[in-house]
Amino acid sequence: MTSHAKEEPKKEIPEIIKNPSTGAKYQRSKFLGKGGFARCYELTDMKTKEIFAGKIVPKSLLLKPHQKEKMTQEICIHRSLKHKHLVSFHSYFEDPDNVYIILELCRRRSMMELHKRRKAITESETRYFLKQLLLGVKHLHDNKIIHRDLKLGNLFLNDEMELKIGDFGLATRIDYEGERKRTLCGTPNYIAPEILCKKGHSYEVDVWSIGCILYTMLVGKPPFETQTLKDTYLRIKKNEYHIPSRVGPLARSLIQKLLQADPLQRPCVSKIIEDDFMTMGYIPSRLPTSCLTMAPRFDSHCALVATRKPLLEINNTGTPQGGRPRGDTPAHGRDGSPVKNIQECLKKGDSGPRGHPPSLSSASRGQQQQSAAHQEAAPQQPKHDEPSDCYLKDLYNQVNSVVMSKPDERDNVNEEESEDPAAVPMIWVSKWVDYSDKYGLGYQLCDDSIGVLFNDFTKLLLLADGENIHYIERSNIEHYHQLKNYPATLNKKVTLLRYFRNYMNEHLLKAAASMCPREGDELARIPSLRTYFRTRSAIILHLTNGTLQINFFEDHTKIILCPLMGAVTYIDDKRNFKTYRLASLEKYGCRKDLANRLRYARNIIQKLMVTKSSVKPSTSTTTTTTTTVTSQESQPTTA
Repeated sequence: MTSHAKEEPKKEIPEIIKNPSTGAKYQRSKFLGKGGFARCYELTDMKTKEIFAGKIVPKSLLLKPHQKEKMTQEICIHRSLKHKHLVSFHSYFEDPDNVYIILELCRRRSMMELHKRRKAITESETRYFLKQLLLGVKHLHDNKIIHRDLKLGNLFLNDEMELKIGDFGLATRIDYEGERKRTLCGTPNYIAPEILCKKGHSYEVDVWSIGCILYTMLVGKPPFETQTLKDTYLRIKKNEYHIPSRVGPLARSLIQKLLQADPLQRPCVSKIIEDDFMTMGYIPSRLPTSCLTMAPRFDSHCALVATRKPLLEINNTGTPQGGRPRGDTPAHGRDGSPVKNIQECLKKGDSGPRGHPPSLSSASRGQQQQSAAHQEAAPQQPKHDEPSDCYLKDLYNQVNSVVMSKPDERDNVNEEESEDPAAVPMIWVSKWVDYSDKYGLGYQLCDDSIGVLFNDFTKLLLLADGENIHYIERSNIEHYHQLKNYPATLNKKVTLLRYFRNYMNEHLLKAAASMCPREGDELARIPSLRTYFRTRSAIILHLTNGTLQINFFEDHTKIILCPLMGAVTYIDDKRNFKTYRLASLEKYGCRKDLANRLRYARNIIQKLMVTKSSVKPSTSTTTTTTTTVTSQESQPTTA
């Protein structure tokens, strides 16, 4: 970019964007992110109501001939391609100020965000993603195109968790058999040695990148990554990398085949698809969206296709009338409390609408437990080194760095530079009911799943599909059941979960859009509430995936901090929802209201760090001896 381009005043991108050749109009909405010269937004076709991703490049940044040529080549190549595992190209056009590329919208972001949240993923997940990547690359190679920038950040995921290859900015077409390209291009951690050594390259550089992607998915970091670019390039040239012992033999063998220094020794994509690693292990047909933040369960029961049945409705006609619990926002005019009904129900031993009486004979109870045990199996999880404090130390260091930089005392605060929608939290608490003076805290997550953290430190989760329940012991051992079939020992806790769910559904406003159940959701595992406590100013909710949420009582603002993404999401008093990189806030500053909440968060994190990991929930929500339920909703906009 030239100095002239830097000096030009920044032109605002219009709210309504018109394609001059077709007359199509697009409404610009949510900011999706930026990269290179482009800024990306959600664009809605005002006639068809279809939603796309709009890649918008200011012409002021395309002053040099090679920049214009690169843009033209990207459009030319991408528009010629159509495949299930390539980001779909819809159209392109320009006006006096910008070039617009209209693409398929992939709401689940890229594999890079999954990598940052999960690090290493399971072999089954790896096969699932790798198979789709290979099919997409095969289509490219069959059409004589080399992508040349395959990396996690260019592999996108749609709502169905299908992988789509995108960003063809470095792609090139092979014009004749045996042609070798000589452009130095790529991303350091994925670049092939023949590119670095300028020996000429072809399709094999994509195979090398696939090897780096495979390694990164299984190990949790790229094979040649070092602290400096120079050292990374040196290791690539020397072919120096180490495969940890936890990687299975078939995966190890395939990585070694793909990362061969001699490009002619690497297998073609068709051969990789037929490799033993791909053909001799389980590949799920679908993955739940929850795998973006937690490993799915691949036990014997869930490997089968689940038959979905409507969840039995719960009869709430007996809910007593009474005063509304402090802090909640009713969805309609009917007020009520679950307390009396819960107590009566538990006294009677009622287990809710489960299809059998609450009192079981020893024989029938034994059969039920045997049936539940038959369903249950330990989840397959990748070996990883998650800290026992759920990343609290990392989060403290990130937040403290921002606070110490005094971000609200800058002359030129530029929050826009810090905004990064790709780092938006996958899971947050959207509603909660505090009944810890008797039983515990019930909560709803943004995906409509329900959880209870009981006072005995056990947890019960009902997934968004309304069928599968996960019981987590105090020792964190997980047990998987279904709402229609679970051990009798869980009767009381399932009853409580039902009533927490009913109360939140009836008396608290909905915080976010529902996610419709879909095939693959039966494999889901979700973060649970690790601990919580209340101060005079806020309720603090710490999830097992490291997410720390603080809901402020007075003005209903909220912050959601994610140490894995190094990001904070701020929901202000007008319910505006924005996500910022903490390191960027340190660099560019932020306004006073966000800075004050980050200072508060730093103090809260300090308190959590000096407390044992099994922080005991508050034992009472009031100073009186009467039974009290406190409830509230959180209202972040759907990400």
